[in-house]
Amino acid sequence: DRETMKSAIDFADTGHLALTTLHAVNSNQAMDRIMNMFPTDSREQLLMDLSLNLRCVISQRLVPEMQGKLACAVEIMMNTPYISELLREGNFNEIKEIMEKGDTTGMQTFDQSLYNLYKSDAITIKNALAYADSSTNLEWKINFGGDHKSEDTRHNLNKQGDLEDLSLPSEEG
Repeated sequence: DRETMKSAIDFADTGHLALTTLHAVNSNQAMDRIMNMFPTDSREQLLMDLSLNLRCVISQRLVPEMQGKLACAVEIMMNTPYISELLREGNFNEIKEIMEKGDTTGMQTFDQSLYNLYKSDAITIKNALAYADSSTNLEWKINFGGDHKSEDTRHNLNKQGDLEDLSLPSEEG
């Protein structure tokens, strides 16, 4: 609720560590949900407070592993100087792109986390795509972007029984 969020922001503004939870699917939605808790006329100050006091947003999704356990896919948004500027301006849509490039600052998107879980054989491609923010982008990265798990990726996917659910490019072209 608004009162609790306002108290947490005020607490952080005085230099205290404030940890909160919020139901949101990713960092962008978390920022949108915080903004929508407050009236429009107070949003400029709220954006300034968030840009100065927010340190990071960590989101998680539990994804079924191939062994039947759950793997934790984690999205991390760090409040770097540029992220702070985007927050101050309310440009939440640009944050995801910066996060994708922010591996040196400790940031990662859900799709990057899912890609790494898939690459390490912890989860199937079917589950990676099902839990992705952008299944199209993740599928492209798995197929074309970066280090493939092996030359016979399509064969391995077919063995997992996931290939029939995907629209992967044909081997001929």
